[in-house]
Amino acid sequence: MGRLSTHVLDTALGKPASGVKITLYRVSGHGHEKIAEVVTNADGRTDAPLLQGDALEAGTYELVFCAGDYLRRSGQAGEGVLFLDEIPIRFGVPDAAQHYHVPLLISPFAYSTYRGS
Repeated sequence: MGRLSTHVLDTALGKPASGVKITLYRVSGHGHEKIAEVVTNADGRTDAPLLQGDALEAGTYELVFCAGDYLRRSGQAGEGVLFLDEIPIRFGVPDAAQHYHVPLLISPFAYSTYRGS
């Protein structure tokens, strides 16, 4: 059974990023369809997979991480314009039977991602 999961790590503070709002969209030629909105827990993870089973279809998806709100709450950013605020990550799911884990590693001035396990 395929599934989609994520987590967020704060590389500047060296700990999980809790309280990060994440919105998941399915992307098609007709635009974006919002299909889930979650918030990371104390471990920087979601309490359940974002999608699993028949809900995960082959196609293009986009995760939007509200990093700016987290960075402000954690004291790493002020109220002004941020270098990183909302971070979109667009990715493809070629085989809906597999597990796709899309983590985000953030700091106030950089981020990275990869296909995890």
